Amino acid sequence: MEESSEDSSGDSQSWFEKLSHFIMGEPKDRKHLFQFLKASQQKNLFNADAMTMIEGVLQVSEMHVREIMIPRSQMVVGSREQTPEELLPIVISSGHSRFPVIGDSRDEIVGILMAKDLLRYFVEHENPEYRFDIREVMRLATFVPESKRLDVLLKEFRESKSHMAIVVDEYGGVAGLVTIEDVLEQIVGEIDDEHDLEDGKYILRHDDNRFMVKALTEIEDFNEYFGTNFDTAEFDTIGGLVTARFGRLPSRGEKIDIESMSFEIVRADTRKIHLLMAEKK
Repeated sequence: MEESSEDSSGDSQSWFEKLSHFIMGEPKDRKHLFQFLKASQQKNLFNADAMTMIEGVLQVSEMHVREIMIPRSQMVVGSREQTPEELLPIVISSGHSRFPVIGDSRDEIVGILMAKDLLRYFVEHENPEYRFDIREVMRLATFVPESKRLDVLLKEFRESKSHMAIVVDEYGGVAGLVTIEDVLEQIVGEIDDEHDLEDGKYILRHDDNRFMVKALTEIEDFNEYFGTNFDTAEFDTIGGLVTARFGRLPSRGEKIDIESMSFEIVRADTRKIHLLMAEKK
């Protein structure tokens, strides 16, 4: 009975306890730590998903906001001068839940508009006592430098219970925006959101000449859709081709021309490209 009890106790050890026991001493450096983690995964102390999250947690402590922010050019914004009727199409077409509100230019962010506050107007606008004033309903904007570390930003998001921050450059100009989802994706992987295509769809027309394309789209399918002639011998997916042409893993907002197509990185993390905007030149 006693032996059975010991076996049961050993089986109930958490993977973290097993990992701690396996490591025993302090790793010499980050490379040594990753070697320990890989060895622990191979010993089935935890699965691949857990390994991905551990790597993500370690990586965010070295990454900065500028590496994952949504560039200024891709920000969907509203103006403090716009009426509810003018703002509604922006909300519907983008599908976002929060919008920076600008003053005279994109360098003047005066607040954050919640979609639910705007939609409340259309529920209550028949009430003569209810008037919509964007200045009264918008929330205060949070500003962060593009050099801020992601682990620090995540802590600030949690403490302030905010979900979006405006990113400013060293001169105080608006460089872009970042959300708590952008940070969390570095840890847990891609989270489906308003940017993403529906399951089963790899290419979606964005406007007359631009198309949202999943990085996992096979080059053969891409060629058939766009009439291009990209080589399928070296790479299987359009994401692999684009990464190779950059010569490194590109960041969100970066652009590159390949033959008759222009590509902009819409979503990427520290491991791979997820989503591209493709445009015929």
